[in-house]
This record gives sequence, structure tokens and C-alpha cells, in this order.
Amino acid sequence: MTKAVFFDIDGTLINIHHKKTSMSPSVKKAIRELRAAGHRTFIASGRPWAYLSDELVQEGLFDGFVLLNGAIVVIDGEIIFRQDMPADKIQAMVALAEQNGIEYILESYPQVYLRPEFKGLENVYRNINIHVDRFVRDFSLEDIVAGKVELLCDTPGAGGVFEKLLSWPGVTGLIDPTLRKYMELYAADVSKATGIERALAYLNIPVESSYAFGDGLNDLEMMSTVGHALVMGNAGPELKALADHVLPTVDEDGVAEGIYRYILKRI
Repeated sequence: MTKAVFFDIDGTLINIHHKKTSMSPSVKKAIRELRAAGHRTFIASGRPWAYLSDELVQEGLFDGFVLLNGAIVVIDGEIIFRQDMPADKIQAMVALAEQNGIEYILESYPQVYLRPEFKGLENVYRNINIHVDRFVRDFSLEDIVAGKVELLCDTPGAGGVFEKLLSWPGVTGLIDPTLRKYMELYAADVSKATGIERALAYLNIPVESSYAFGDGLNDLEMMSTVGHALVMGNAGPELKALADHVLPTVDEDGVAEGIYRYILKRI
């Protein structure tokens, strides 16, 4: 039976904290063998399309993409689901950010929108090999639709602004737990899990034939939804508690071992 396999990116396929911004040859080989066996492979990420590297989109490794934590689902090049945040909510978030000196980027499909003066966010993306030259830098807010907003500030929690944004009805997100200077916001009724459910329904693949690889807090819903939760060894305890299997770390090519041991069952 055809299986559907969903892969987080950061901390799962690559390790941006160790400047490992490309997949290892062994991980790519395992994914190719998975597809050669007739199974469907997907990215499931909080990233927008514009943050995806060429190897993720041009090397024929993936059949589809669950992006923006489930706000966009693309299968075989076709958008099967899209949910943008209400324009008035986006504009209110931006106004609050600007009043408090907080940088922001608006994430849509296929574009993302970043003001040229926001050098802090620009440097964040440059440091992890995201192609900033693909971003739209000159835009009118009234013309933008977006499924997610990322924000960066100089002080932890932005003096309470991050918590205020998280408290808005219909919004959820994550604050970086280490420095608390970065946050992402998206609609409360989407997640990687809802995106995966839509992909499975579209492909008529039962949940029990689905697998997910992940390591982060935005993978919690995903691991609670798929038939088989494969959690990286570098994940935190909250995610490991949901694991059917805990794999080696991203730096130890845990994805490759998970594919061979638990899906293809070759080791």
C-alpha cells in the first residue's frame, strides 16, 4: 500500500544551527529510495515557499508541500488548499509592530514581503542560506495577502507585545524559547496536522499509512495526527513523548535510519 511520508525541514532534514543547510547524501538517497518504492513524500514546514532551497523543490525529492504550518498545501504542483489570514488582522499586527520598532516579514505563496530597512530579519535569512533576493521589498500593505507573519525585536518578548499578539482571537504562534526575540504568528485553525489531513484526503491515503519526521514544537499536532510518529533524537521531551520511535539526531542522519528501519524495513 502507498504510504505518505511528511518531513519537517529545520532540525530534521538540515541543521541550520550547525550551518548544515543542505541535506546529507545519505538522507537524499533514502528519500529517493522511498519514492522509488512507490510512496509519496512531502515537506511539512512552517516555512513559506520562498524559503525553500533549490534541492527541496528542484531535485524531484518531494511530491508536495505543507507550508506555513498548514496554511498552504501543494500537491504535484497544484494548490489544493490555501488559507490566508484576514487582511484587517494583518494590518493591525503590522501597525502594532511598527509602533514598537519590531521588524516583520509577511509570508504568502509564492512570495514573501520584507521592508528593505529591516536588516535584522534580512541577516537572519542570509545566515541560513535563504535567498533574500527572491523577497519582495517594495510593496503596499493594502495589496498583501499572507498566511503567516514573523517578527523580530531587540528585547525579549518585545516588552509584552509578543504576548499581546498571541492573545488575539483566532491567532496562534510560537515565541523562540531561548532568546524570546523572534516570533511567528498564524491562524489558530491551521497547523501541520490540518495540512496533512487535507493532503491525505486528497490522495485517498489512510491515516494509518502516514508517517512524519520532526523535531520541534510546531510538530506536536503533526505527531498526534499521523499513523507513525518518528521523532528526531535532537527533539525536546514534549515531542519525544509522542514518538512511536525516537531516531538518531539530524547530525547523525536520523531521517535515513528512520526510512530504512521503520518504513522500508531494510534494517
